[in-house]
Amino acid sequence: MAGSQFDLLRRRRFAPFFLTQALGAFNDNVFKNALIILIAFQISELSSTQVDFYSNLAAGLFILPFFLLSANAGQWAEKYEKSRSIRWIKAAEIILMGLAGVGFWLGSLPFLLGVLFLMGAQSAAFGPLKYSILPQALRPKELVGGNALVESGTFLAILLGTLAGGWLMGLDRGVTLVSAALVLIAVAGWLASRGIPRATATAPDLKLNWNPVTETWRNVMFLRDHRAVLNSVLGVSWFWFFGSVFLAQLPNYTRLYLGGDQSVAPLVLMLFALGIGAGSLLCEVFSRRTVEIGLVPLGALGMTVFGIDLYFARPGMADVTGLSWQQFLAAPGNLRICIDLLAIGMAGGFFTVPLYALIQQRTPRERLSRVIAANNILNAAFMVTAAILAILLLHLGLNVPQLLLCTAILNALVAIYIFTLVPEFIARFVAYLVAKALYRLDVNGLEHVPDEGAALIVCNHVSFMDAVLVLGAVPRPTRFVMYYRIFDLPGMNIVFRATRAIPIAGSQEDPALMERAFAEIDAALAAGELVCIFPEGALTRDGEIAPFRKGVERILETRPVPVIPMALRGMWASMWSRRDSRLHRMRLPRRFRARVQLAAGEPIAPELASAAALEARVRELRGEAR
Repeated sequence: MAGSQFDLLRRRRFAPFFLTQALGAFNDNVFKNALIILIAFQISELSSTQVDFYSNLAAGLFILPFFLLSANAGQWAEKYEKSRSIRWIKAAEIILMGLAGVGFWLGSLPFLLGVLFLMGAQSAAFGPLKYSILPQALRPKELVGGNALVESGTFLAILLGTLAGGWLMGLDRGVTLVSAALVLIAVAGWLASRGIPRATATAPDLKLNWNPVTETWRNVMFLRDHRAVLNSVLGVSWFWFFGSVFLAQLPNYTRLYLGGDQSVAPLVLMLFALGIGAGSLLCEVFSRRTVEIGLVPLGALGMTVFGIDLYFARPGMADVTGLSWQQFLAAPGNLRICIDLLAIGMAGGFFTVPLYALIQQRTPRERLSRVIAANNILNAAFMVTAAILAILLLHLGLNVPQLLLCTAILNALVAIYIFTLVPEFIARFVAYLVAKALYRLDVNGLEHVPDEGAALIVCNHVSFMDAVLVLGAVPRPTRFVMYYRIFDLPGMNIVFRATRAIPIAGSQEDPALMERAFAEIDAALAAGELVCIFPEGALTRDGEIAPFRKGVERILETRPVPVIPMALRGMWASMWSRRDSRLHRMRLPRRFRARVQLAAGEPIAPELASAAALEARVRELRGEAR
């Protein structure tokens, strides 16, 4: 589809990188799933307890290098040109895959676990490059689509690699075939990396700090001063905690609780990965190519609801074991399990893609690789903790379904905590749901809203829902200036407070409140924030735009910033306007889910932004559609 996220796959600035990272993820999972199949099904002397132990140990060994090496990898990614670094890392992968082939030929589990640790080290070096190169290669409006393709491509590669690893290991000469495939795929990844365009160093003068402890602390301190980024990083890390618990338990869960043979293990992993890929791709559709963090609470809710349902779908041991994947799908009750696994993955896509895009959008370019490194460090800490906690809880007597249930419930508690720290997530979620439930909103011109820096938005004021619609459409956090009686509306007051809206009153009603409002507006603009005002000062009573008041000129005189004109169209005939107020008629259902529009114009310089000029521009944007 022209102009969609898939158009990036034809661009040299994205396609070679996408192919490189997808092949890397594919190769990782050919190896890891071949190793898991070896542990769970082909080493007959291992007991169920030992299978649990080695599955969790493998998960911990793979991510441990992220904790140890990410700080240095982040510095390296800032200081040096990125495409060359990626090529060196992919060359190292060829050597590692050769060692993996030796390990399979020897049949040595300790040797293979050592190779797995080295693969984790290679992935730790690639991580900061992977996410910091995207903002250099993509335009701001492509960031969500690019991240969605990377996430979905990664999990599609996980799916295919999982299937390929299990299938190859099941063949007569499985060890030889797996070993050959690993080396060939690594070579293909290195060849793809040679097409990645140059991505210049963002901090070439950076002095490398080789002490991972002090550098990690420095990165964490930087995050502490950027609260939204910090909590996005924590959200991503929590997702990897959640996902690592589920993925580490799936092989034994498949064998003991689903009753499947080694053909069912790839199917279960496939459903989880396919769900994440689908959820990632749907993010751009639902977010209209902006960073829509309102999807994050929706994802968190889905992870908990379907995680809990997965427990109730199969809380105990399977009655029948050794089922093939066809028999498993045909067995009663298993369709529900498949839907739960798919839905958990899809919710995970909704949860992570906006968080990654927000980190990239709100982090200074010269710090992004190190922030990604800090993210990887926290990911590693969370995943190591997940592996240790899983081993401990299973040792204390919990079975695998009970462990997954505890993780789903804990997800709800963690999500509530994160959203309490950053109410913007919930505010955007509520605004998104309300806008979708009550209106069919078409948006155009949002590319005129700057990605960073202070700006003032002015918009016509038609209904009590105007601020909610603008909040749900504009990708950046926006401070709204609104009449204090609307600010105090029951229910919506929670949203307005969460977005730090600024209540204001007329000079005759409450002069002190009005002065506080102007002071707060100035402080917000001074801090580089986006502020939206409705210069008419009240809801329209006849659907026409009232004269703009001089308050906008007072704001710009104190703090000259660009002004973004916006216009709402079609709101007068919708619910919550004053169209029928004087006649005291019921707001008829025909206006429910009305089709409305929000149009944004080019920024106007502050010296040209008089009240009259802004009013004329908003009238022009609105046209005849009241």
